[in-house]
Amino acid sequence: MSDDAATETTSPATTDAEPSVTDELVTTQHTLTTPDGELAYTARAGRVVLWEEQVEDDVFRGRKARAQVAITSYTLDDADPTTRPVTFAFNGGPGSASIWLHMGVLGPRRVVMGDAGELAPPPYAVVDNPESLLTVSDLVFIDPVSTGRSRPVEGRKAKDFHGFTADIESVAEIIRQWVTAEGRWLSPKFLAGESYGTTRAAGLAQHLQEGLGMYLNGLLMISSVLDFSTASFSHGGDRAHALYLPFYAATAWRHGFHEGRDLEDVVDEARAYAARDYPYVLGRGSRLTAEERTEAIATVARLTGLSESYVDRANLRIEHWRYFGELLRDQGLSVGRLDSRFTGPAAAGIAEHMDADPSMDAILGPYAAAYQHSLHHDLGVRDTGPFHVFGKNVNEQWSYKEFENAPVYVIDKLSRAMRQNPHLAVHFAYGWFDGATPFSAAEDSVAHLQIPESLRENIEHRYYEAGHMMYVHEPSRVAQSADLADFVRRRSGR
Repeated sequence: MSDDAATETTSPATTDAEPSVTDELVTTQHTLTTPDGELAYTARAGRVVLWEEQVEDDVFRGRKARAQVAITSYTLDDADPTTRPVTFAFNGGPGSASIWLHMGVLGPRRVVMGDAGELAPPPYAVVDNPESLLTVSDLVFIDPVSTGRSRPVEGRKAKDFHGFTADIESVAEIIRQWVTAEGRWLSPKFLAGESYGTTRAAGLAQHLQEGLGMYLNGLLMISSVLDFSTASFSHGGDRAHALYLPFYAATAWRHGFHEGRDLEDVVDEARAYAARDYPYVLGRGSRLTAEERTEAIATVARLTGLSESYVDRANLRIEHWRYFGELLRDQGLSVGRLDSRFTGPAAAGIAEHMDADPSMDAILGPYAAAYQHSLHHDLGVRDTGPFHVFGKNVNEQWSYKEFENAPVYVIDKLSRAMRQNPHLAVHFAYGWFDGATPFSAAEDSVAHLQIPESLRENIEHRYYEAGHMMYVHEPSRVAQSADLADFVRRRSGR
């Protein structure tokens, strides 16, 4: 991998910039060896200025800098911009930098960290990624304001960006600025989001198309959440209890509670029960007969791997944080939320629920180290300022004022984007062991898209024997890389 020709560059789109606020990008040249040959590509990493137009009393006051947003772009050298796709990628949180998709599956370099039960020790390793999506698409990774190295400019408040609509508008403007500066309006365009990044992508698709006339070719929706009520266990949240059941069953299978059965056989049984009988049981409340209750307790306990006594005491309602601490309690272990294949020692054998997510504990260090190493050594960015994998208090302070007294819900936005643009295709990727955005909850949301039957042909589903970041499992990473590349290739319209 070559990065000999590193040069400082700034965007030409800064003619009315304030003197102290300019784009800060470093350009480096690289090659990536793939099974189909060598790819020569250009990387540009650093920060670009997010601008907004100022109008006071109907008088235009020019453009003002709002923030400096960290981006990393990879573009294939000597490619035709009218045929070469470009994919804009981001993670979720809200409040997470884009290091997970960047260093896990999409980018030309990736982290080597091991896997559940076989974790590599620090300081880990970074290697070329011949399965990178760069083989079929240029890539632009975006860190929303307050994540990574993205910051508001002096005098602006970070919280102005920390909300559902504000986030969509700021990310959309970064995409628009990049597309315009790079002359890519006629390129096939894709969005790749993970977790809350899929919530953002659904809103972005509608906003880009309706607000900016930027029609998209496809969305890569990895570990989706489109309706937050599907993951809410608050009062009256029986829907979430039912939708989590197939994930619990998959997790129980993973940890040896369904010996002799195939994973999909167990999941299908749980899906069927969660679709019909379980909602009936939960909806009956005290009207459930003793016989019905006994049968339901036995079924839920068998599927989830929990004891009948626990299911009875939980009133048939298994809350996920408690499940993670309960399933392997007798072994002194908690199972992971992001990826229930991972286990870790419980802080206390009598705790109501796990104290920390062992899957997050496993992946945070390798990804944080790998990206910052790559940023400095591969991409030539020398800034020693703090890098925030997770923006401080961003998730806790995030504003959902648009959904006051209602769950966050973007099914309508994705539906509108698909109705407006009948060529918009959507690829959904699921991990069987994802307890943050479980596959059955996402499936339910997709089933409720308000689109004509003909547009359902634009939707595809892929499943992996891993968790939220399914690419930490090597066989899943290789399979998912091929699936994503195939989707982009087929949906580029060229």
